[in-house]
Amino acid sequence: MPEGAALVIDRGTRELEGGRLVGGTPRRMLRLSAAGRTAWADLRSGAIASPSGGLLARRLVDAGLAHPRPGTAVATDVTVIVPVRDRAGQLDRCLGSLGLADRVVVVDDGSADPAAIGAVARRHDARLVRRDICGGPAAARNVAAESVTTELVAFVDSDCRVPSYWLARLAGHFADPAVGAVAPRVVSARRGASTRYRDRCGLLDLGPSEARVQPLGVVGYVPTAALVVRRAALADIGTFDEDLRYGEDVDLVWRLDAAGWRVRYDPAVEVWHDEPVDWPARFAKRFRYGTAAAPLADRHPHSSAHLVASAWPTAFVAAALARRPRLMAMAAAATFVSTRRALQAADVNELSAARLTGESLAGTWRGVGRYATQFALPLLAASTLPRARGLRRVAVVAALAVASPIAEHRSRRPDVGLHRFVAGRIADDAAYGAGVYAGCVKHRTLAPLKVVIRRRRSES
Repeated sequence: MPEGAALVIDRGTRELEGGRLVGGTPRRMLRLSAAGRTAWADLRSGAIASPSGGLLARRLVDAGLAHPRPGTAVATDVTVIVPVRDRAGQLDRCLGSLGLADRVVVVDDGSADPAAIGAVARRHDARLVRRDICGGPAAARNVAAESVTTELVAFVDSDCRVPSYWLARLAGHFADPAVGAVAPRVVSARRGASTRYRDRCGLLDLGPSEARVQPLGVVGYVPTAALVVRRAALADIGTFDEDLRYGEDVDLVWRLDAAGWRVRYDPAVEVWHDEPVDWPARFAKRFRYGTAAAPLADRHPHSSAHLVASAWPTAFVAAALARRPRLMAMAAAATFVSTRRALQAADVNELSAARLTGESLAGTWRGVGRYATQFALPLLAASTLPRARGLRRVAVVAALAVASPIAEHRSRRPDVGLHRFVAGRIADDAAYGAGVYAGCVKHRTLAPLKVVIRRRRSES
């Protein structure tokens, strides 16, 4: 990474004895050399001060142990593309928030009333491209992207509104030549003082934690509801896959990553997205998102998984569900031994290994719980039916189902009560899982349901 760039250490990164760092997604350990320790000390001060610091910063950022702090940039060399179909009112609000009338292209994707769309585009001095037949958002974006000559291309959906500073902040990331795309946080457009789950928790909200976007990572994709892409990166990998009605944005991001481009998620910028106004509409949209899992798994077989975990922590969860305390203790002990062995240094104390073991077990418990609510909620409910020792079984299953929503509520701190958040998240996950099953049936595959078991990584 370039010298002078600012950096911040991820809050999940642990500095252990003997010049070792643990963190990232997937979790790994980095052993620092003498030069690496010097560079680490410089980086902790917040800036890259040497070539060795730049090399270490690249490894830390790529591994998720640290994050860049870009400055603002004058985003003059950018074209904004807005696909739309039959949403003239939303388009008007979207274009009003952009403030870049001379560099905005509106693509009318077969609207029933093209005159209304044309009138809005003219009012904001945006260039209009008309498609007579609706081909979906991927096709609409591609039509406009073919004629773009600016360095950056920004995609914004017509049901979104952006803050005035959004491009200046996101464009700063492109000072790093390895960055191919950057996405902001997409939050629900708030409806008054409501504290209801559906009014506060957006369908496209990926949370408050910045991250490198990569398959199987803590942030595995970003939506193109708002996305800024380097035009050279699009030229490298091609544009959106028009055969995908949903998930075309996930496919694009995964292809960027596979080609070696870095994709960043920067939640410091928030874009407002109009959400469905009632539960049936919300669940229908969640369902449609889920149907994309099967074609994505077909295109990216090594990038698609709804659960990534380690073997021994997974065995711990299985033993808990089977109500086998001895097996739980054995699996926890095996996790500790595995963690201690992975640290590979006698001077790393047992307390550090125990803390990492607890984090691993808790993270796996939450991950398995999320997977279960997405794909096995009826089975979980059935397992709580009255039988011998029923209360204990209910307690274990309930703890599994609510662990991930509770942790997410603590992380995001939304203006929503805990009970509403937990119920809403479980309902969202169930609707998404039903869509995944529908896609599996249509494409005759079970690939989206696979679980990835991986080993802890250690690097020098």
